Amino acid sequence: MSAVEAARRAFAAAFGADPEGVWAAPGRVNVIGEHTDYNDGFVLPVALPQTTRAAVARRDDGLVALVSAQHPGDRVEVPVAELAPGHPGGWAGYPAGVVDALRDRVPGGVSVLVDGDVPAGMGLSSSAALSCSVALALRDLAAPDLAVADLVDVARRAENDFVGAPTGILDQSASLLCTAGHALFLDTRDRSTGQVPLDLRAAGLELLVVDTGTTHDHATGGYGDRRRECEQAAARLGVPALRDVPDVAALGPLHDGTPDGGVLLRRARHIVTENARVLEVVAVLRGDGGPARIGPVLTAGHASLRDDFQISTVELDTCVDTALAAGAAGARMVGGGFGGSAVVLVDAGRTEAVARAVTDRFAREGFAAPRAFAVVPSAGARRLA
Repeated sequence: MSAVEAARRAFAAAFGADPEGVWAAPGRVNVIGEHTDYNDGFVLPVALPQTTRAAVARRDDGLVALVSAQHPGDRVEVPVAELAPGHPGGWAGYPAGVVDALRDRVPGGVSVLVDGDVPAGMGLSSSAALSCSVALALRDLAAPDLAVADLVDVARRAENDFVGAPTGILDQSASLLCTAGHALFLDTRDRSTGQVPLDLRAAGLELLVVDTGTTHDHATGGYGDRRRECEQAAARLGVPALRDVPDVAALGPLHDGTPDGGVLLRRARHIVTENARVLEVVAVLRGDGGPARIGPVLTAGHASLRDDFQISTVELDTCVDTALAAGAAGARMVGGGFGGSAVVLVDAGRTEAVARAVTDRFAREGFAAPRAFAVVPSAGARRLA
């Protein structure tokens, strides 16, 4: 049975009628550019082949009815008029937040059945895939005047304001704007984009995602602390955002002897150097060097996230170190940090050996068994039926 047919049947079983359509939005993995998005910086994500599907239909009784195949038995029904930040909570907060942002377009309510295979808690933006699939559905059904950029804002507000997860626009932009065979180069300040060719297979490479088995939560984890620290560093430097710091030498004012000065220096140094790494990778991929040359840049990004931003974990560091020792061209943690996944750039012929080396090392260390899968840069959100 196809994913579309499965979603249709599940919707009919839950709501006693057929959906008006089925939409899909992918998770994402960032090639480079971590935590730069809320600092007005540059990012370079690719969409995953894994998606969240949303079967949706409008209602006329004023209810928002939400069902998830990943949370059987947890049906949520809330009047549109009673939607409010945190109500409903949990997984239902993401689609409910989208409905809340568009409540004037769907005053009669909406029924939503979600299903998908974007792994949660791995730093692969499963929450953005959920929000964006519903946002695209409601746009097509009730708000055709909205541009994709508007949907990015709708999905981001659902996460920021309704759920309380302080994300930037990276995740939502990647889910909605990526194209197959490319990485998305996004300037988060002016929101200009470019599609950067990333044909790993032609170069004899694979991008391996390794789930370390440790989970994170943007709404309750240290992600918000890092965002506040970046804002404090920018304020102390007298710039609108850390994007405006031209180089590491300009971070001198953070050496001010205050108790938090060293912390803010490290946070700002990561953002400044990470923006430079994004630009370097884009230049390489658009030039003649090919993707094999970006490996050391990815590894440098991990060192910065580990040492300056301090959001890595023992499991993530072990994964990266072991993959590099086994012959990977580059590796780094991805996502918000404090758990989740790493990406490993590896010659296609060594993928299994590298994955096995990481699995064996985790077993020796007593860690949970990791999961690994290769990523093909895939299409962004779209209507399936």
